[in-house]
Amino acid sequence: MKLYTRTGDKGQTSIIGGRVDKDDIRVEAYGTVDEVNCFVGQAVTQLDHNVFADVLADLEKIQHELFDCGGDLANVTKKRELKLTREAVDYLEKKIDELIAEAPALERFILPGGAPASASIHIARTVTRRAERLVVSLRKADPEVSEASLQYLNRLSDYFFALARVINFRLGEKDVEYARSAKVFREGKRKEDVKGE
Repeated sequence: MKLYTRTGDKGQTSIIGGRVDKDDIRVEAYGTVDEVNCFVGQAVTQLDHNVFADVLADLEKIQHELFDCGGDLANVTKKRELKLTREAVDYLEKKIDELIAEAPALERFILPGGAPASASIHIARTVTRRAERLVVSLRKADPEVSEASLQYLNRLSDYFFALARVINFRLGEKDVEYARSAKVFREGKRKEDVKGE
């Protein structure tokens, strides 16, 4: 099998059910989801299996779901059989609640950083937000784009925020509060319900 095909040399790429320009919003969206997956993979290499066995299992599950999400976003067939479901969103909500309960209460914004894996997860969080914005734009152009993908990315960025804090907590790294932050959290959550934003 050859890795290169030369079929994209004129700036187009194949998607499920057609071909589009490589700078198409759809390609931007699923390409950004792939970028998220890479930062998750980087974080996995930085986590100790003895300390983070539960987290590593979840991150592997998430990596598979990100592939599902990308595939769903790349699908333009008339009858779209989507892989990502509301069940994946519900699972993330459950894990977010568990992670928030584990980490110390938070009142102010924090600076991304701490342990290397936490920093990687913070990057994954911000790239996930970019992917979410792109999916919003894509859904304006194509209302048939999976709503579950949009919901999943919204929850996933919250999951990553909560996870980054737990990684630092388990490793004894203190989160650094943003020096000029007002109190924006209550009872470990944002004033606006974390899962509702």
